[in-house]
Amino acid sequence: MRVMSRTFSAPDGTQLAYRIQGKGRPVVCLPGGPMDSRYLGDLGGLSAHHQLIFLDLRGTGRSAIPEDPSTYRCDRLVDDVEALRIDLGLGQIDLLGHSAGANLATHYAARYPHHVSTLALIAPGTRAVGIAITGETRRELAQLRQGEPWFRSAFAALEAITEGAGSDWEAIAPFFYGRWDTAAQHHHAASRPSNQEAVALFGAEGAFTPEATRAALATYEGRALLLAGEFDLNSPPQAVAEFAGLFPDATLSVQPGAGHYPWLDDAARFVATTAAFLRQAA
Repeated sequence: MRVMSRTFSAPDGTQLAYRIQGKGRPVVCLPGGPMDSRYLGDLGGLSAHHQLIFLDLRGTGRSAIPEDPSTYRCDRLVDDVEALRIDLGLGQIDLLGHSAGANLATHYAARYPHHVSTLALIAPGTRAVGIAITGETRRELAQLRQGEPWFRSAFAALEAITEGAGSDWEAIAPFFYGRWDTAAQHHHAASRPSNQEAVALFGAEGAFTPEATRAALATYEGRALLLAGEFDLNSPPQAVAEFAGLFPDATLSVQPGAGHYPWLDDAARFVATTAAFLRQAA
């Protein structure tokens, strides 16, 4: 399927890039990380149903590094999404955010609710709305994977991390996939953020104002989909369910057997769920 690449100028003059894949009603897709949007692929084949527009956040992928590093902060990236909407010539957008990108999508919907027709938050980060995820929650979820051959070493590393006594993040990577097979291992290796400054400053002080964001979401008139993976330690179903409860009209979906990248774990199920939601919202 043909992929088109384009660029546009952010309000501060930073050149940002996006790629377009597929046909149909457009959906603007925001990656997590912050990192190159290529790790999203075509979201398991969702491009067969929609025109997917993948933004490379500033300083990642083909987008330029900004002169002012403070613009990496999540709330300030909202201006980039708005500039993309204007560049696309769309009055409203269907907006999809994955992981940390869901924080950005949430910020955008809170600030520009009338510019968002539907909101799809996939394995969403919850910092924008102040939902904390405890170490105990992650450990309990991890124990569902006890039958996996990698479990013992990965769980030991997870316990060390949650207790503040370890930092072996590579060891716990299998927990973020429904299947720790060759495809998952290749995806993990190719999905590491390359701009550590962007990662560090994304959630810098002032990036999130949970009370204000919650208040804005309580009056959001569009439909929202919050999709969690059954085994996702980053965005546990319990936390995603609490997030869904902040919207007047939200659909919560927990994908069985999935981790943090549900379109990899079961592409057919992920596409069916997401495409059905977007179709109903059209």
